[in-house]
Amino acid sequence: MSMFSFFKKKPVAPEVPVAPAPAAAPVPSPAAVTSDLPDLPDLLPIEEPAPKLSWMSRLKAGLSKTSSNLSILFVGAKIDDALYEELEAALLMSDAGIDATEYLLEALKQKVKDDKLLDAAAVKAALKLLMIDLLTPLQRPFELGRHQPTVMMIAGVNGAGKTTTIGKLAKHMQSHGQSVLLAAGDTFRAAAREQLMVWGQRNNITVISQASGDPAAVSFDAVQSGKAKGLDVVMIDTAGRLPTQLHLMEELKKIKRVIGKGLDGAPHETLLVIDGNTGQNALAQVKAFDDALQLTGLVITKLDGTAKGGVLAAIARVRPVPVYFIGIGEKIEDLQPFVAAEFVDALLG
Repeated sequence: MSMFSFFKKKPVAPEVPVAPAPAAAPVPSPAAVTSDLPDLPDLLPIEEPAPKLSWMSRLKAGLSKTSSNLSILFVGAKIDDALYEELEAALLMSDAGIDATEYLLEALKQKVKDDKLLDAAAVKAALKLLMIDLLTPLQRPFELGRHQPTVMMIAGVNGAGKTTTIGKLAKHMQSHGQSVLLAAGDTFRAAAREQLMVWGQRNNITVISQASGDPAAVSFDAVQSGKAKGLDVVMIDTAGRLPTQLHLMEELKKIKRVIGKGLDGAPHETLLVIDGNTGQNALAQVKAFDDALQLTGLVITKLDGTAKGGVLAAIARVRPVPVYFIGIGEKIEDLQPFVAAEFVDALLG
């Protein structure tokens, strides 16, 4: 409805006889004037805030460094050995690894032969389906509410974004109605405790910590507190370490055992946060931490800054630990559940 429809007509004064005068153009009534005016938005354009980019838009932008090396191969390409060689090189450069690369190429060649594919677009579509089939076993929803509380132990090397990811996950769970408690078990890295405290304050979440406490003791206290308060989720940050630091890996095993003493069956989730930039090194981390802790899931961060997004294919072939979440930016909403079809669509367009 135009805003002008709210105005009332003004009363017209009575006519008074006067001497004849030259004829003048009739003066339109107020109603006639307003009816000829354009609607208010045309007179006063209102600038609307730009809509937030959808998750798929952000994911495509985040994976652009990886996808650009793959998608360009199919532009006007002939289906010949040269295309397969270029595709092999591109997959290896994306850190898909030798195993996954060989698997995808052999399966693609067979599909091209069986389905008699003749153009590059059809071959690209076939590759997308093969990659979705390869990555789908990694796709698993993160289940909440099966335990009271659900205890999560979170590991990762320094620089992977572990503590920041914990803050984002806490916010994500709060948005799903979960009450959360954090435990600052990373007593090895300077300022790690303070960083987690900031996330706790930002999300209004209690953080269990000790200035110079034993990480296993901090973890035990957090589990006990979560049980006593009837909370839904207890998330335990552990010290960042390299798989080659055997004494620290042994400490991780100890923390896990102590958590189990605090609550039978805990930790219910043992997650590893890995940096997507590290490529094949990320696969080595998955193997080492899985051997030590029996991982239940992965969170892969910083995929927006790398051309090595193919590492998920390597993980799927060599050590298929579920990928619960992927991160493609610094904002809270840039950490989202992993969906194989979405990922491949963003990767290959």
